[in-house]
Amino acid sequence: MGRIVTLVLVDPAGTVLGALPPYAVEVPWWQEVSGVVGGARDHHGVDVTVLRLLHADQPAPPGGKVTYLAEVAGDPGPVRPAAAALVPHPRRAPYAEIGGPAASLAWAADALAARGRTLTGVAQQRTWNLSAIWRLETDTTPVWLKQVPVFFAHEAAVLGWLAEHCPGTAPAPLAADSGRVLLDDLPGTDRYSAPTGERLTMLSLLHPVQVTATARVAELLALGVPDQRSPLLAERLRAVVARDGAGPASTSTEPPTTAADPRFRLAALLDGLDERLAALAACGLPDTLAHGDFHPGNVRGTDERLHVIDWGDAVIGHPAIDLLRMCERVADPGPLRQAWSRAWRAAVPGCDPERAVELMEPLVALRNAAAYAGFLDAIEPSEWPYHADDVPYWLAQAAA
Repeated sequence: MGRIVTLVLVDPAGTVLGALPPYAVEVPWWQEVSGVVGGARDHHGVDVTVLRLLHADQPAPPGGKVTYLAEVAGDPGPVRPAAAALVPHPRRAPYAEIGGPAASLAWAADALAARGRTLTGVAQQRTWNLSAIWRLETDTTPVWLKQVPVFFAHEAAVLGWLAEHCPGTAPAPLAADSGRVLLDDLPGTDRYSAPTGERLTMLSLLHPVQVTATARVAELLALGVPDQRSPLLAERLRAVVARDGAGPASTSTEPPTTAADPRFRLAALLDGLDERLAALAACGLPDTLAHGDFHPGNVRGTDERLHVIDWGDAVIGHPAIDLLRMCERVADPGPLRQAWSRAWRAAVPGCDPERAVELMEPLVALRNAAAYAGFLDAIEPSEWPYHADDVPYWLAQAAA
């Protein structure tokens, strides 16, 4: 499965020039654009910068026929007639605007120069509503430029905090400004297919961070880390069920009456929410810095050294959020849960980690639905296909 890509080209002045003939890209995921950029060069001899998704022939990724807006500095040669409504949108990320990537690369060049390094080459890797990522070559070693939308803007502050208080856990920022951050290259790979043994190492890497953060919650909140402790979490969970819990195709105004109806199970979960959260607090585990998306793909490294990356989803909340994310798609999560529980029982004598995980598990699914609903609220409609299926999926998981 891959993509058939069409690029509608625009120049730096905002003039739509036309479209390149479609070409195939092997990687199916729409946000991955290194192959899109390489394909434009290989098939058409044109150097482009991908700005944003315009439309696709299917409602959600991966694969299909996908059209992007791409900026080109020079004459692209022969192109097909094409039109694109370049209408400003208040929720568009700066890096998705004409001239936005160029401004970010210029910032990166200046930040590197201030540190005695010279930018020698750039390669666009990813762009979508959650981030833009570039690999930058320098006269010494490679660096990465990451830019995020405003709702993830606390990531750079979290990375700085980690570099100060838990060095070696995450990549340390070289420079940061307005949602942009420069990071030195980390050896190794993103560990998506990590086996249980490696996941245990990942949990042991995060645990001392969270123990340290329990005494610094106010400090982290002041840095802009979102607050998802129980009262605010409850508000988010109730809101997503009220808005989306009936399902997009439902027209019924009748209340659910049987346990076979997912709405009934969601309503039952919310009816007992305050009691569940009180029981969770009684388990004795403290609120702390939660990564928020702690799956193996957000850990990068080698067999000898791992770093936790992508802290844009970080919140102040319950540490079981991260355990349960790490346990997803694991045939037997028992060893992960047991090791996590032992670590917390040693850190907080008298706590009940196993009960906390049991209470938190359905709430994590609801929390995921709320997170994706928040993305939809914060991004322009042309980007909604990236996330539209995620809200009903996670509501169904909570109901189950």
